Amino acid sequence: MNIEENTDTPPIAPTTQAAHKSGFIAVVGVPNAGKSTLMNAFLEQKIAIVSPRPQTTRTKQLGILTKPDEYQAIFVDTPGLIKKAKHALDEAMLETVAESMEGADVILWLVDGKTMPTDTDKEVARLIKPLAEKTPVILAINKVDEMTAEQTLRYPPAYVALMPGADWIVFSAKTGAGVPELLTMLIAILPEGPQFYPADQITDTFMRDIAGEMIREQLLIQLKDEIPHSAAVRINEFKERENGMVYINATVLMERETHKKIVIGTKGAQIKRISTAARKEIESLLDGRVYLELRVKVVPKWRTNRTQIERLGYR
Repeated sequence: MNIEENTDTPPIAPTTQAAHKSGFIAVVGVPNAGKSTLMNAFLEQKIAIVSPRPQTTRTKQLGILTKPDEYQAIFVDTPGLIKKAKHALDEAMLETVAESMEGADVILWLVDGKTMPTDTDKEVARLIKPLAEKTPVILAINKVDEMTAEQTLRYPPAYVALMPGADWIVFSAKTGAGVPELLTMLIAILPEGPQFYPADQITDTFMRDIAGEMIREQLLIQLKDEIPHSAAVRINEFKERENGMVYINATVLMERETHKKIVIGTKGAQIKRISTAARKEIESLLDGRVYLELRVKVVPKWRTNRTQIERLGYR
């Protein structure tokens, strides 16, 4: 993929085609329901980061799936919905979800089928119901590959009861079971409309921003429960050199000095592992060589600072 490609340009002028379908599909649900995994599965390539940690996704990201002359499905991956915001970052994420649902042509409510509906799931259903009067909703019950036979009989009806009248399906974003059928359901209810983006465009996010998210992904995967969700990544420089290698300079922001020490590790061993793993992911994305330079900086209470949140692109 050419890193100079301007993936943040406005949509191209619509070109109306007979029976062509298009629209925005807001993918919503509680943290760890599998929203980003599903979007990657639809696109058959990785553009959204995934980790076992809740609230990995912080901003909305478009995943654009185009079948020329037939449809353009624009998936909007959103942060996981929580019951109550703890700081300004949480508030920004909740606002992002609300805006995504309000502007959607279809709402895809993703749930974790391994468990009965939680209070947060019920709150999500409460938020969706008023919108369902004018916006089609599909209930997608994920993780069937991890469900027992008893769970597949008991749990789906409990979710269906929260959204009566909505079409629903049990599937697995991880294995792909049921994903084609879910896509067929979504395309069937998309409105007729023009192609808004070029056929070869898969997202509206700059490659530099995706690279920053891939660095943060490795922080979450490798450090697991050692640090809370206090890490952010700022890309300072992202450019292609004459030899074809992409040079990336990035800063990892932490809220405490103790967390900074954990990220760096003994004699810099941990930050080196994080950098190596992130570089490989970015090279796969760009299909080329990458030189990644990381440093760690302490910015106390950045999650409560609206200015910092805006600078990092979270609002």
